[in-house]
Amino acid sequence: MRRKRKPSSYFKKWFGLPLKQRLFQAGIATVAAGALAALLMAAYVFLFLVPTLPEINALTEYRPKIPLRIYTSDHVLIGEFGEERRDFVPIADMPPVMKNAIIAIEDSDFYLHDGVDFGGLVRAALVNLRNSRSQGASTITMQVARNFLLTRQKTYTRKIQEILLARKIEEQLSKDKILELYMNQIYLGERAYGFGTAARVYFGKAIHDVTTAEAAMLAGLPKAPATANPIVNPKRATERQQYILKRMRDLGYITPAEYARAAQEKLKIKREANRFGTHAEYAAEWVRQQLYAQFKDEIYTSGLTVYTTLRQKDQDAAYEAVRRGVLDYERRHGYRGPEANITLPSDKESRQQAIDEALIKYPNSGNLKSAVVTAASTKSVRAEMLSGEPIQITGEGLRFAAGALSPKASSRKRIKPGAVIRVIQDAKKRWAITQLPEVGAAFVAMDAQDGAIRAMVGGFDFALNKFDHVTQAWRQPGSTIKPFIYSAALEKGFWPGSMIEDEPLTGVIGENGREWNPGNDDGQYQGPVTMRTGLKRSRNLVSIRLLRDITPPYARDYLTRFGFDAERHPANLTMTLGTGSTTPLQMAGAYAVFANGGYQVAPYLIRKIVNGRGEVLSEAQPQQAGDENLRVLDTRNAFIMDSMLRDVTHSGTGYLAGQRLNRRDIAGKTGTTNDTVDGWFAGYGGNIVAVTWMGYDTPKSLGGREFGSTLALPIWVDYMRTALRGQPDSLPAMPNGIVQLNDDFLYQEYVASAEQSMDRGSIGGFLDRLFGTPAAPNRENEMELRRQQEMYGG
Repeated sequence: MRRKRKPSSYFKKWFGLPLKQRLFQAGIATVAAGALAALLMAAYVFLFLVPTLPEINALTEYRPKIPLRIYTSDHVLIGEFGEERRDFVPIADMPPVMKNAIIAIEDSDFYLHDGVDFGGLVRAALVNLRNSRSQGASTITMQVARNFLLTRQKTYTRKIQEILLARKIEEQLSKDKILELYMNQIYLGERAYGFGTAARVYFGKAIHDVTTAEAAMLAGLPKAPATANPIVNPKRATERQQYILKRMRDLGYITPAEYARAAQEKLKIKREANRFGTHAEYAAEWVRQQLYAQFKDEIYTSGLTVYTTLRQKDQDAAYEAVRRGVLDYERRHGYRGPEANITLPSDKESRQQAIDEALIKYPNSGNLKSAVVTAASTKSVRAEMLSGEPIQITGEGLRFAAGALSPKASSRKRIKPGAVIRVIQDAKKRWAITQLPEVGAAFVAMDAQDGAIRAMVGGFDFALNKFDHVTQAWRQPGSTIKPFIYSAALEKGFWPGSMIEDEPLTGVIGENGREWNPGNDDGQYQGPVTMRTGLKRSRNLVSIRLLRDITPPYARDYLTRFGFDAERHPANLTMTLGTGSTTPLQMAGAYAVFANGGYQVAPYLIRKIVNGRGEVLSEAQPQQAGDENLRVLDTRNAFIMDSMLRDVTHSGTGYLAGQRLNRRDIAGKTGTTNDTVDGWFAGYGGNIVAVTWMGYDTPKSLGGREFGSTLALPIWVDYMRTALRGQPDSLPAMPNGIVQLNDDFLYQEYVASAEQSMDRGSIGGFLDRLFGTPAAPNRENEMELRRQQEMYGG
């Protein structure tokens, strides 16, 4: 048997060779080892990695997930629904400054290499050997491969897959197509995907409008989109932006002068709360629900675009009017106290953390900011907001909550250090204490000619209460229903000059068999009054007698002409006091019949739906007043009712509207239910119909000194002042078949009976001798007029 050599003998022999020979042999061994490693690596790549590479169909057949977007009729974004915010922008439409900024920081040799920068890979590998922080050296093409086809796990295997896919992509797609995919797919923070979307999210503008400084800011986002974007961390985002601007200058993409200007430019970042052009959250949600019923989950990814009938100017005016009206109501009814109380630690850092945690639970509501009180006295309150900004409230700003600053205030109501309060700033930057409203409100305005909804506000703040009071709140209409009963009476031979008794009905036996003596709340009665006076002063007993004569079944059926649901209104005399139920939207459609001369046009919000390819899927074909197929009311009836409703707004319960707007064509009706549970105003002018409502979601009294004219009418006036600005008065011409008697209007065929009635005396008095009918009084009467005078003068 041959004897084995000891290992040491090899080394002795090798070290005995000349140096050159030893180096030569070592080099051969190294090359052989490297060749073997390369061979093994190649075998691994071609036998194991290449067969498992994903297909690149996702790139060649790219279908980005684009959310549902909803716009006003004048192209202002009001809603966006989908997991990803994405605007697909073709490379041809991408501005050069944006492309150059990206190439400067991500891949300066993009148009020169074949998908892989091997020099960059070697440099990155050397850096990684010396530094624990890894460097990827991924080209734009490699990033496209990773973002579309691979995971983000940092391994050598994935890096090799990136290289292989990058070469494959470069073989099948042009450089511009690759750059287009990158610029539209990459995540850039704030749920924004692609640079087109990021420009809109961060700067509120289209990508083709970005400046050099803005383009550099956007180009810096891919490195750390979630933690270093200009909203989350402005400092880090700005540092990277400045570095990119230097790169653009050094590469010759911008001149030194352009660099200097861009480096000094102050960027205006658009915060999340302001990313929509107007507050129309309730309308946007209503649209989303309608589209979901038709297209299901496809609406969130297929790029549908919806154009509504809303107008930004009208929507802004409606939103501000509702907010102002609700806050005015809150001020009239006193401060309820802080929303919460927290303990303030003495340690500065812990104290700040406690404040931040508390305020996150009580987010801002528009211009109503939440703050934690740090010091309080009867003359001054200091507080801190979530932004860290300290504020001080003094003087007039304390008036609303003065009682809560008194030492005698209850512990629940008292403002003290640790109290979470709401503050608001006026035009002069002075802070005042306010409170988050509990009362609900609704406003809707539509075009009387075709039903297009121009403005819609379903509540004070969608983020706090998503219940849409415009479309979902079925509430008692109070006296806003009376004009429809009066309209029905015109068809039965009554006319505005008909004399009706405004006197108590005594000894009446109600349906429950008990005696009931209905009357006016103020205990005052005017005796015989004209039907016109009965409506403009909203006299309950006049309305009851009218309904008694025409009969409740006839009146209830008559209501359906205006779009009301008959089953939602009682077939008894309380119907004329508004004991049924309706929504503000349904009420607006009903008043449109008076406004447009007798045609029922359906309110609508969606004007056009467009798919992701720009193809129109559907477009509204609205009904138009003037189409006789839509006529539900004699044109004479509409004319007479219009004249009576204009009296309401010029010398009746709604006189504030005529006084404040100073227009002859303003018409409408106030409405207040029993115990002032609901307050309404419904009316029109200049072919715009608008309805306002206020009340609590859980019905309760709004206050004994409140009426439709103090709750809803000021909101209506605020909106109409903007909506009708610059429009001339629009008064209807008197139609044929109407004559005048005693300076009032009536149907020609009823002249003889009207004259006979005048000879006999009061119709109401005659009927009262024959009948007695129960009714429940409401609070809309002379007290309401006096309350208006106290609040607004006049």
